[in-house]
Amino acid sequence: MKVCRLDDLDRLLAENPHQVIAQAEAEYEQKILDAAVQIRDHSAERPIVLLSGPSGSGKTTTALRIEKLLDSWGCETHTLSMDNYFYGHTQGAMPLDDDGKVDLESPLRLDVPLLEEHLDKIARCIPVEIPTFDFASQQRGPATIPLHRHPGELVILEGIHALNPQVTGRAGEYSTGVYVSVRTRVQAADGALLHPEKLRLCRRLLRDVLYRGQSYEDTISRLRSVSRGERLYIMPYKNRAQIAIDTFLPYEIAVYAGELAAGIEAVYDGLMERENLSDLKPFLRQTVPLSKELVPSDSLIREFIGDLKL
Repeated sequence: MKVCRLDDLDRLLAENPHQVIAQAEAEYEQKILDAAVQIRDHSAERPIVLLSGPSGSGKTTTALRIEKLLDSWGCETHTLSMDNYFYGHTQGAMPLDDDGKVDLESPLRLDVPLLEEHLDKIARCIPVEIPTFDFASQQRGPATIPLHRHPGELVILEGIHALNPQVTGRAGEYSTGVYVSVRTRVQAADGALLHPEKLRLCRRLLRDVLYRGQSYEDTISRLRSVSRGERLYIMPYKNRAQIAIDTFLPYEIAVYAGELAAGIEAVYDGLMERENLSDLKPFLRQTVPLSKELVPSDSLIREFIGDLKL
């Protein structure tokens, strides 16, 4: 288990924040490089990349960074979001979780027949029209995205169910699996540990406000359902991946301390306790904030705080 100590982080950021950021980003870039090399070396027999991970793990940025690197080597790569294959709320009965709410993590929300058909056609270099999905309205959009993989090209499919064979069918036979998540714990001065799930929650809190029109309370209230979905639908398949990437960046907790402080303090303590988040506010209070202006434009953190430029 990897651990990042808050007191060490605060000291290093006080001494030279630019060096801390540069080192963290270089370590993440090395992980992207290692993954891209392995994908490229097996591209002839595995032209599809199935990239999975729980919510808030940084799947989108990781996929796009791998794509960018492969493209720079002359290995043309296309990234496809599994989210576009979600059914809209008006396209039939939605699966429910234990609380009777729509189970947003269930693979039954996906148009699996269409996805399997498209993966098979993509592997055989047959053109497809990818659907689009709007999270704000929870509906499919009218537009489609044309995709035609040519021989020698790669396609990265990123999504929480990408490694689930019940969703992606035979694609596992001709794909490289990649699993991304936060695997590092943050340790306070008193020895308390912040679980990676809660760091991913910090990411999602910021992302959901920025891109999905949802409040902190909305995101926190769904945490149990999201965690249940991860245990049932994502974790059982992570060992199918040939590549694993820890997307933790040591300085990100300091960025979130600044960006989340006011909003998270306003969240009712009873809700935090009910969702087993009583330790989150104290962690953020004792973390010295770092301005988001110091975050590089291509950093994975930008996926959640905005202005990502790759």
